[in-house]
Amino acid sequence: MNALLAACLVLPLASGTAPTAAPSCAGHPLDFDGDGRPDLAVAAPYDASRAGSVTVMYGSGKKVKLTQDGAEPGDSFGSALAVGDFNGDRCADLAVGVSEEFVGKRVAGGDGNGVVQVFNGSAEGLVAGEQLALAKPSSDRFGASLAAGDLDGDGKDELAVGAPSHRSGGAVTVYWMKGRKPYQITQKTPWVGQAASVTDQWGAALATGDFDGDGRDELVVGAPADSVKLDGQGSATMIDVRGKRARQFTQSSPGIKGASEKWDAFGASLATGDFNGDGKADLAIGVPGEGLSENQRAMDYGDGTVDVLYGSRSGLSTSKSEAWSQNTLEGIPRYYDRFGASLAAGDFNGDGRDELAVGVPGEKAVQVLAGRSAGGLTRVGNLLIKGEGRDFGASLAALPGWERYRSLAKQRPLYGLVVAAPDQGLVMYAPGSREPGLKLGKVRQLSKGSGLYGYTFG
Repeated sequence: MNALLAACLVLPLASGTAPTAAPSCAGHPLDFDGDGRPDLAVAAPYDASRAGSVTVMYGSGKKVKLTQDGAEPGDSFGSALAVGDFNGDRCADLAVGVSEEFVGKRVAGGDGNGVVQVFNGSAEGLVAGEQLALAKPSSDRFGASLAAGDLDGDGKDELAVGAPSHRSGGAVTVYWMKGRKPYQITQKTPWVGQAASVTDQWGAALATGDFDGDGRDELVVGAPADSVKLDGQGSATMIDVRGKRARQFTQSSPGIKGASEKWDAFGASLATGDFNGDGKADLAIGVPGEGLSENQRAMDYGDGTVDVLYGSRSGLSTSKSEAWSQNTLEGIPRYYDRFGASLAAGDFNGDGRDELAVGVPGEKAVQVLAGRSAGGLTRVGNLLIKGEGRDFGASLAALPGWERYRSLAKQRPLYGLVVAAPDQGLVMYAPGSREPGLKLGKVRQLSKGSGLYGYTFG
C-alpha cells in the first residue's frame, strides 16, 4: 500500500461497494443479513500462504468466503474479529483484523503495521465497507485484537482496536465515539496513568460489558506480558472511555484470589457475561500461564486458572471474586494444559444466566461452569468436554439457536458452544439443553478448513 496514511485514517476498500437499499434489519446483534437467524464468522488467518480469509456461515445455510482486496502472503486477514452495529442500521457488521499488513514496503521478519477492514451488514449479507489504519504506522500489529460495544450510550456500537506491539508498549484506538475523532489510549494516557514497557502487550486482548448497569459499556484491556512488578505477570484494565476513568487489576489486587507470579499471563483472554443474572456484566480473565504443578519452569506453558470479577453499581468489584482451576473442577491440572487460554460466555441451559466456557487446549478439552442467581458461577455440575484435534479448545464462541437455524426472536435464546481446533482446521459444535442442570449435546463437526481455520470467531 502507498505512503503514510492520515491520522487514524478511514479509507474505502478499493473494490468495496456501498450497501444497496434494503429493508430494515431487526437489530439482532449476531445477524448480518437481517433474516432473524444468527450467523457465524470463522477466521483462517494463515489461509492462502498466510494472506488469510474469513468464512461466513449464515443461519440460512449459505456460506461465503471473505478475503482482502489486494491480499498479500503474510497479511493475516482474520487475526481478530468483532461483531457490532457500527452504523446504526440495525444490521450486525463485521470488523476483521489484518494485523500483519504492511502499509508500505514489507519488512522481512518484522511485525506488521496492521489494518482493520469493516464489512457492513445488509439484506444481501456482508458487503465491503471501510478500512482503518493508524496515522503513523510502525510495527504495531494494529488489529491483532478487536472488541465492539456501545461505549457512549448512543445506541450504536463503537469499535476498539488493539495494537499490542505499538511502541508505547501497546495501544487501543476507539472508533465512532459520538462527537469525537478516533481516540487512541495507551498506558501513558494521563488518566490511565500506568507504567509502560515496550513488551507489555497492552491491548493483546479486549472485551466490553456494562459492569455498572448504567446503559453504557466499559472497555477491558488485557496486557498478558505486563510487568507491573514481576516479569510477564499480566494485567487487565477496565476503562470508562467516555468518563476517562481507568482501573487496573492484577492477581495481586486486593480481593482477587491468588497472587501474581512471573509469566502468569493474566489477561491473555477475556470474556463478559451475566453469570448471576443481576443485569450487570461480569468479567472472566484467563491466566493460562499460572503454574500449579511442581517444578514448573519460567516462561513455560502453565496449568492455568481463570479469575472472575462481578459487576456492581460501581463497576467491577473484587469483593466476591473467584479463582477457578481444575483443582476444584472435573479434570486434573497438568503442565501445559493452558486452562483459560480461551473463554466464552453464553446461556447454555436457557435459565437467563450465562455459563462460562473455558478452553483447555493442552488437554484437548473445554470446561463449562454453570451460572446461578445465588453467587454466580458454581462448580456444581461442571462439565469437561473432550474433542478432536491436538488443540481442541484453543478458541471458543457461544451462539444462540445454531443447530436448527432458529429465529433469534425469543427472549431467552438457548446458546450452543462452538469450539475450534485451529491447528487441524476443525470447528465443532455442542448444542445447549433446557433440561435441568447443565448439559450439552454431543460434539459434532460443524465445518473444516485450512490455514488455522477457527483461529477466532465473530
